[in-house]
Amino acid sequence: MARISPVFFCLCFCLFASDGTGVKAQENPDLHVVVNLVQLNVAVTDKKGNYITGLNPKDFAIVEDGITEKVATFAEGNEPAISLIEGAEPRKLAGPPDDSTKDAAKDPSNGDPRHTLDSLVAGANVFVLFDTSDYMYRGFVFAQDAIAEFVRSLGTADKIAFYSYNRDLYRAAALTADREQVLRAVRSTVAGDEAALYNTLLLTLKDASQFTGRKVVVVFSNGPDNSSVVPPEDVAEFAQSAGVSIYMISTQDAKLEPVSTAVFDRMTAATGGKAYFAKNWRDEKQAFASIRDDLAHLYSLSYYPRMNPNSGWRAITVKLVGEHMKKYKIRTRSGYRPQPSRFSGDAKTANLDTSGCSSYSLQCIKAESLPHPSR
Repeated sequence: MARISPVFFCLCFCLFASDGTGVKAQENPDLHVVVNLVQLNVAVTDKKGNYITGLNPKDFAIVEDGITEKVATFAEGNEPAISLIEGAEPRKLAGPPDDSTKDAAKDPSNGDPRHTLDSLVAGANVFVLFDTSDYMYRGFVFAQDAIAEFVRSLGTADKIAFYSYNRDLYRAAALTADREQVLRAVRSTVAGDEAALYNTLLLTLKDASQFTGRKVVVVFSNGPDNSSVVPPEDVAEFAQSAGVSIYMISTQDAKLEPVSTAVFDRMTAATGGKAYFAKNWRDEKQAFASIRDDLAHLYSLSYYPRMNPNSGWRAITVKLVGEHMKKYKIRTRSGYRPQPSRFSGDAKTANLDTSGCSSYSLQCIKAESLPHPSR
């Protein structure tokens, strides 16, 4: 289990654009834009919080900056995604990976088929981030039990990575379908040191953003952040732009600090996730069970953004079509920020990555104690 030491540096997250369609901007024929899939995790519930199942692609309307978008792929729960590209007959994409692809994250940058359309398959990529700071001394064993039960209860199509954090980030188990490997990593954690939640959450999101399909980060935190230098607003924006939903489970201790409570609520809502505040170990297990149910009922929609001159924040609105659908509630991320991924030698030509799906947000964050991203 590798330890990541804090250093002073400028952390720039940028990823080469994945396979997409090059088009020329109308305003400037020398500007080339790489358009990639925007992936959305969408929960549909009634007023009582019950999940609405059995919806079809035609039941959803997606609008980006006032521009109506066309659904490219669609899936419900852990079912394989259906391709709807160019008006072709709906077809199921490739099914869940076989045993040869169980360990999916040996090298997050090796350019494997995870970045192709057919990699949008059944199941979710779930990254669990566990607080092992000195806040956790009293309820450490109970938290381990709750996480272990959550890991065992996830569907067989889901892949899981287990990370822990205090002042530093520990990548204890890379993304894998092997539950035993993850459970061993959970049991090997020990408590101690201060909490750098936002630093380590940003690095976890960086890892998760390199995968296509449904990507979620589940954070178990026992208290506020007391040693990060990255502001939570930057973390939330990165998660939105990378298409990663954040779920946060915190103990009642976090409620004692209103700022942390507000941050947890805002961050999860902006990414389409949820925040839970558990009073005891029973509440912790129930929160994990609620997240498991949420993952099993999410709709996965994706689209190729139409021509949009806005290079800043792009607002996404998802609605249900039909008068009888207005009574239902939708939860998903509220938007993303497209960022240039690279520039060519010709000063007049630039490639712009607008995926909001598998690309990094190009931004520099100066930090005195931000953990190094390499293992």
